[in-house]
Amino acid sequence: MKIAVIGCTHAGTAAVKAIAAEHPEAQITVYERNDNISFLSCGIALHVSGVVKNPEGLFYSSPEQLAQLGVDTRMRHEVLKVDTAAKKLRIRNLATDEQFEDSYDKLVVTTGSWPVVPNMEGIRLDNIQLCKNYFHAKEIIARAEGARRVAVIGAGYIGIELAEAFCDLGKEVTLLDNMDRVMAKYLDPEFTEVAEDELTARGIRPALGQLVSRFEGEEGRVTKVITDKGEHEADLVVLCIGFRPGTDLLKGQLDMLDNGALLVDEYMRTSDPDVLAAGDSCAVRYNPTGKAAYIPLATNAVRMGTLAGKNLTEAKVKYRGTQGTSAIKLFDLNIASTGLTEQAAKEAGLAAAAVTLRETHRPDFMPDNEDVLLKIVYEQATGRLLGAQILSKADLTQAANTLSVCIQNRMTAEDLAYVDFFFQPHYNHPWNLLNKAGLAAEEQRDQAIKAKEEADRKKAEQTREAETRRASA
Repeated sequence: MKIAVIGCTHAGTAAVKAIAAEHPEAQITVYERNDNISFLSCGIALHVSGVVKNPEGLFYSSPEQLAQLGVDTRMRHEVLKVDTAAKKLRIRNLATDEQFEDSYDKLVVTTGSWPVVPNMEGIRLDNIQLCKNYFHAKEIIARAEGARRVAVIGAGYIGIELAEAFCDLGKEVTLLDNMDRVMAKYLDPEFTEVAEDELTARGIRPALGQLVSRFEGEEGRVTKVITDKGEHEADLVVLCIGFRPGTDLLKGQLDMLDNGALLVDEYMRTSDPDVLAAGDSCAVRYNPTGKAAYIPLATNAVRMGTLAGKNLTEAKVKYRGTQGTSAIKLFDLNIASTGLTEQAAKEAGLAAAAVTLRETHRPDFMPDNEDVLLKIVYEQATGRLLGAQILSKADLTQAANTLSVCIQNRMTAEDLAYVDFFFQPHYNHPWNLLNKAGLAAEEQRDQAIKAKEEADRKKAEQTREAETRRASA
């Protein structure tokens, strides 16, 4: 059996290892256009700031390791064309410019994603950088040495982490986004307000609700970022606007979302049964809504890649879906989220409600403790948990993982209120914070039900009185 794998970062590496384990007799060929595999791009900011001294630690596999599994990894080879009907590939060796064809019995598409690059005036100026792979990491570090003013465009997780890294290096940092809040995709306003205060207190200048229109420069190098509300001087610009799936090779051949994300079933099979896909090139089943969504995360990628390998020839292990669980460390703050924010739940058309708790992370009789901000989002009618966010200087981010399990298993606020958690004064209160959130949500639901019953009673009474008046008239 001939197996071809296109792309070898998180999903590709996981898929190849699983295929080699499941099908040791198979002929496995990987085509990767870069000169490295398995790069942890989430570590770029750590490398930029100097926390990670040796970038080699950001790789967790290599062509040599895969070769020990019997895998033929073709580095610096770009797939130019895929013909799924004929099961053929057209490939170019980027080192020699030679082109050749290959065939496959099964194809695994793990082409990942690529940063969104806006088509605007000045985008080709020098010192405007992308942030995705190992090459980008090296370029950012090299160019940051001579830069005093850095503009980071995009206030999602990557943008926030880079802004902090540049701040640690003593740069003047401006953080721009067209949204009016940082990390708006992951957090509701109660949380982003705290994060923005922290950024400002550290000397980072948020420029939010601003749409970048063009870049200006001198002698071919960027000097200014121009927005619809002003201009910002910058010697270095890093684009962190977002990502799009790298699936152009498959357009018109496989089913996709409008943005190009491949649609896969619960066994990672595309609309062609001999083509499987995983990682950032795919849509995922988003458990809070039950619908396909594009959520490019390394955690999704490694799970999906492993499942693609296990399910290559037969349906064995189902994909459980995702809650989009993620976390970030912002200076002294530990922040994590899972599932839908309150705003996102309403935008999805769900009748949702939320409770927010402000507590300490352990009893007041302990010598020290930290404030905690916790929010859970739930479905009003059923109490089904939809999402959660947590923020504290204490590291309570594992609570997001616990709540992710709750959402995946369709647990309710009542379930959360009475689930068994340990108590130990070093770590928590007799009523665990998550229990308290469930109790608060249930109390809120009871009040809403009683209010509705009272409103219905009054309406019925008014109707009877009106009918009585009409009858007596």
